[in-house]
Amino acid sequence: MGKYLLIALIFLVSLSSSAQGKRNNLDQIGDCEGAVNIFKSGAYTLQFPGNGGLFDEFSAYPSLSDLSNSNVIWLTFIADYNGTLTLTTEIDQNYIQMVVFEEGAGDICQELAMGSAEIKRLINSKTEKKVGLTEESSTGYLYPMEVDAGTKISIALTTVDKVRAFVKMNFQFKPKGSHAYSNESKVVDSRSDEFGPTLAIRVRDIVTNETITSNFLVIGLKDLKAFYRGSDFLFNVNHSGKIDIQCDAEGYFFVDTSLIVQADVQREITIYLEPVAKGKSLQIEEIEFKQGTSEFMPGSETKLRRLKDFMALNADLSIEIQGHVNSLGEENGFTAQKLSESRAKKVMQYLVDNGIAKERMISVGYGNTRPVYLNPKFAAEEQANRRVEILIR
Repeated sequence: MGKYLLIALIFLVSLSSSAQGKRNNLDQIGDCEGAVNIFKSGAYTLQFPGNGGLFDEFSAYPSLSDLSNSNVIWLTFIADYNGTLTLTTEIDQNYIQMVVFEEGAGDICQELAMGSAEIKRLINSKTEKKVGLTEESSTGYLYPMEVDAGTKISIALTTVDKVRAFVKMNFQFKPKGSHAYSNESKVVDSRSDEFGPTLAIRVRDIVTNETITSNFLVIGLKDLKAFYRGSDFLFNVNHSGKIDIQCDAEGYFFVDTSLIVQADVQREITIYLEPVAKGKSLQIEEIEFKQGTSEFMPGSETKLRRLKDFMALNADLSIEIQGHVNSLGEENGFTAQKLSESRAKKVMQYLVDNGIAKERMISVGYGNTRPVYLNPKFAAEEQANRRVEILIR
């Protein structure tokens, strides 16, 4: 009897550990917590994951009983100014449903669990291949949404169970009135004193050096923290400190970077964006690993999510995930090779676990054959050699 009790106890502990592990994985595109962030207007290609998330966000809403949680893509968008949201979606097979929620005073994912997030739009027919929000309301289409600055919305798209269908989406958010950061803006001058010391940041094509109109998010210092759209940005810096920049432009790899800025100091910086094309690669420095392991370093989560969103919004791209190690002064031995393969597989598994189709990716280890620094002298240079690169196939 004691023997069977022990076996049952071990089984229950195993189930509990497994469930806890799943609860800790909150990046799945089939869950509100793992929603794909949309930062800019544009055309995107999505792919359904073929399964649902860990949580059923529709269960608290009787009006959503016709929506299944078995195959879902969640998207999220935060309006940085007053504007009008329009979007169109078209699925390549079967049907597509859509529900749009608006966040209230709290966190929208928690509000969904309580059934308090407001439903703003709902299309739950199981016959439509095209749904969206357009000026001309018709079957499958509802009127656009007026969204105030600071408002967060979540969009859930659903379809038939287990179908890994592709969706073409056109997402457009247009400012109301004469907002300075419209799609036509290039030079964004946020200075209060145009004659004072200026921080100038330019966004350019790395190949042609031409200007690129991009979505530009600044996080950090209070007087700079905002979303901008343009190619040239002018700021007065009144406080010294660190800022984090996220730069996105259609047809280019995203760039995230950090800057230490000083108050009242003149400075010019250029951010170069790499066009997305077959054979092009993206080095993701912030996905780092603990020495000698394939365990992610703390702080890698943000860039992993950025990569997941990039893959989710560009479902027509296939990639090679390349793993590299820092093991210099020796030939590429068995240990270095296996470790680099393990790191590449770790990134690939993260993407697969969170809704990206496995068949779009391959993982390759390059051992220590392609270091960034041939003779690293500092810990940061060694860490840079322990990296992941993404190659468009």
